[in-house]
Amino acid sequence: MGSHTDYNDGFVVPAAIDRDVRIAASPRADATVRLYSLNFDQSDEFRLSDFAKADAAPWSNYVRGVARILQGEGLSLPGLDAALEGNVPLGAGLSSSAAIEVATAVLFQALSDWQLEGPVLARLCQRAENEFVGMNCGIMDQFISLLGKADHVLCLDCRDLSYEVVPFEADEVRLVVADTRKPRELVDSQYNVRRATCERGAAALATKIRGVRALRDVSSAQLTEFADLLAPADLPVCRHVVTENERVLASIDALKQGDLREFGRLMDAAQDSFATDFDGSCPELDAMIDVARSLPGVWSAMTAGAGWGGCIVSIVETDAVDHFVSEVAKQYTPRTGLTPEVYVCQTADGAGEIELP
Repeated sequence: MGSHTDYNDGFVVPAAIDRDVRIAASPRADATVRLYSLNFDQSDEFRLSDFAKADAAPWSNYVRGVARILQGEGLSLPGLDAALEGNVPLGAGLSSSAAIEVATAVLFQALSDWQLEGPVLARLCQRAENEFVGMNCGIMDQFISLLGKADHVLCLDCRDLSYEVVPFEADEVRLVVADTRKPRELVDSQYNVRRATCERGAAALATKIRGVRALRDVSSAQLTEFADLLAPADLPVCRHVVTENERVLASIDALKQGDLREFGRLMDAAQDSFATDFDGSCPELDAMIDVARSLPGVWSAMTAGAGWGGCIVSIVETDAVDHFVSEVAKQYTPRTGLTPEVYVCQTADGAGEIELP
């Protein structure tokens, strides 16, 4: 929960899942970082004194960006010989970029003599994506990649990075992710446009509502009262963010009461707001949502990630999962011409070191 609330200083409820990026590495005596990606079957190399972007190997820019930001904070980094491999779908809205960034940061920390708290390391990884890669993302993806916990979700206040780990009692259901196979390139998408819209809306509302620094500070009632301050095209976008913050807080209350059905209802409401007010969907996502919601045993279905392609996540009764997996492909492909990928997931711990024998 919390679609596009993170960069509005809002509240989000992410969960880490059992998909990851792994890096095996050994330190070097010099300042050279030598990388090899098994997924792309490609090598790359850079010096810790030269952080130019690698146009021919864009996957390495996430490693380069993290190294640059860490070193810019005065942290000493070793050179590396490293190999990377991951099973997080690329461009699907499942935070593959954050997974690489966080894995890189944890690796450098493990091979160095400094130690940072999780929220601090997450913020530095976010800066790597903002300042080096050029994607103006919020903090949620990096934060949950570091601090996720199995069998729990995390309620994060994106303004002050305070957070609460909340049990996600899901024995009777599974989280099922369905990739539309419609790729989503965030740097070239509407993400930055929507972010600018939200900032513009908050600035307008701040002229009449005291204490407004971001849309997180605006209630639904206030937005209705001062709607005329916003451009007609900006109002629905801002309405989605304001109401989504309220849904996030309600969803945490539902989980604390053990009411997963209500949590699912709020997920559906979030999706409907995201598709209509925020205009963050696309024909492929709409088709996948329609198919998922039509199947038996599905409690909810919503877009995972920033939208405009990528994945949906559904809460599906355990006994209905096999039928869901087979039917999604049968019904989605004729409508779109695309063959989806479906992943049955569970919540997982965030990043850490792996002990090798």
